[in-house]
Amino acid sequence: MSYSDAFLKEILARTRVIAVVGVSLNPVRPSYYVARYLGLKGFRVIPVNPGHAGAMLFGETVRGALRDVPPEVDMVDIFRRPEAVPGIVDEALEALPNLRTIWMQIGVTHEAAAEKARARGIDVVMDRCPKIEYQRLHGELRMGGFNTGVISSKL
Repeated sequence: MSYSDAFLKEILARTRVIAVVGVSLNPVRPSYYVARYLGLKGFRVIPVNPGHAGAMLFGETVRGALRDVPPEVDMVDIFRRPEAVPGIVDEALEALPNLRTIWMQIGVTHEAAAEKARARGIDVVMDRCPKIEYQRLHGELRMGGFNTGVISSKL
């Protein structure tokens, strides 16, 4: 899947509240540190994991399902296997009136669910990580020596 930098940057610029589905309470898991990073960048992160519902993470109560998250969630970031995606997308479309983006993490794709969301006017990103894309598009990866393909006068 190919997405323009402008498309990804626009999503990240307009997004305010992200429900991270499949977040782990274990700080060495990617879902934990991606959610933590996004929170540090100013996004409100709502953790969603039925196995940890009621626990606290990043100042928020872990929710058991998307129907339990605040209605202001405008992006759902999915850290689940591809076969779980259709149910998550269906629940998001039903429960979240302000939803604008479905984002599937690296290794997660489901074209039928993506098409269903797109048909409702929702932007979809698959097989990408919002943390990596944010860092790449804002010059943070260059500090680690990565060629990001983004030209900037910032170091």
